Amino acid sequence: MPDDQSAIGATSAAIAARLDRLPATRSVWGLIALLSLGGYFEFYDLFMTGGVAPGLVRDGILTPTTPGLFGTAGIASFVAAFFAGLFVGTLAFSIVADRFGRRVIFTVSLLWYTVASLVMATQHDAFGLNLWRFITGVGLGVELVTIDTYLAELAPRAIRGRAFAANQVIQFCAVPTVAFLSWLLVPRAPFGISGWRWVVAAGAVGAVAVWFIRRAVPESPRWLAQHGRADEAEAIVAALERRVAAEYGAPLPVPLALPPEPARGSLIEAFRPPYATRTFMLVVFNVFQTVGFYGFSNWVPQLLISQGIGVTHSLLYTFVIALAAPVGPLLAMLLADRVERKWLIVGAAGAVAAFGLAFAQTRAAVPLIALGVCVTLAANTMSFSFHAYQTELYPTRIRAVAVGFVYSWSRLSVVFSAFAIAAFLRGFGTPGVFAFIAGSMAVVMVTIGALGPRVNDRALETISH
Repeated sequence: MPDDQSAIGATSAAIAARLDRLPATRSVWGLIALLSLGGYFEFYDLFMTGGVAPGLVRDGILTPTTPGLFGTAGIASFVAAFFAGLFVGTLAFSIVADRFGRRVIFTVSLLWYTVASLVMATQHDAFGLNLWRFITGVGLGVELVTIDTYLAELAPRAIRGRAFAANQVIQFCAVPTVAFLSWLLVPRAPFGISGWRWVVAAGAVGAVAVWFIRRAVPESPRWLAQHGRADEAEAIVAALERRVAAEYGAPLPVPLALPPEPARGSLIEAFRPPYATRTFMLVVFNVFQTVGFYGFSNWVPQLLISQGIGVTHSLLYTFVIALAAPVGPLLAMLLADRVERKWLIVGAAGAVAAFGLAFAQTRAAVPLIALGVCVTLAANTMSFSFHAYQTELYPTRIRAVAVGFVYSWSRLSVVFSAFAIAAFLRGFGTPGVFAFIAGSMAVVMVTIGALGPRVNDRALETISH
């Protein structure tokens, strides 16, 4: 058995080295684009809350404020139900991606959340709505962890930062899409059906088409090699090498030797050196980063309404702000592999705090939209950076389950921060909400700045040692 494990470790290291040295040709970027397109509809669902919330209030299903701290009839309960599902999906089920493979879970979770979203669109009371929003979140939670893990293992190390930036450029294109559909449909009832139901159904139906596109994406060769399926891993890498060599027009670079990894692992490793400090850092980070990220994106229409903007205009302003969503990662592609990832996270968190505090003091339409755009750019730069960062800090054998564990804390955080933001908004208005956000961003900056290791242009296998 030890000899078998040694052979698997050596094969895994060789496969990883061959993937890492690949030039960034059309075939490599094509795989990244396909993975990202799969994530487009996950982001559509993830950022749908703010757009459909006014419609849910208008239909009398939810109330704009939350009766009691943890009331189940307010918008905060809708946010909390979804993120409770994401918490369960990322914590309880992320292990299945390490056990059964990235590609299988990638597809199953997509079908899960598609069906759940369609059922949610038919609900007429708060209990049924929140129940199916929770079930949707479970499937989506597994999906998002799997995409990050999958992408980290397929992208060559020299472009890993840009790969995650490109991934989120495509995924964040869903944000203006859902904002536009919300502005267009939520105030209306096409064919006598409430507009918010059309917005929900549009994302679910579109996701089915992506299922066919995903069939073109192979299983992670790193995962296959670590599970003793060397022939399959070899076939995938060899085919990719042939395509890349033809596009590159020159001999491929020589693979660099990488240290072999043990073939099996468990979550307990995440609490032992050298991973224990990283796990603590990422748990603290994820608890607080979501306050800034979702505290703005999930509440933009309600924040604008609290500042005296009408429902229709608030949805229009939200759409204009949402147009900036893919621009943050697009601009950051210029810095992704040049500026150390941890410092991009720190700088982006500081910008979220600064622009958010200015947003809270503004009433005029143009500066309000401009500052909302700045908050969005900064938040989405932080997003692509940490999605790459946390996948880079763990080895292949525990990557999905470890990332699922630390990432699940962000989902749990939103469950409670949703009610906290509702309370701040009710008691202190928009300035109170952004004071809460700024304090959370300060914790993010200190935690990552003090404890985060360097990762840029390093092989996953060397970062994890």
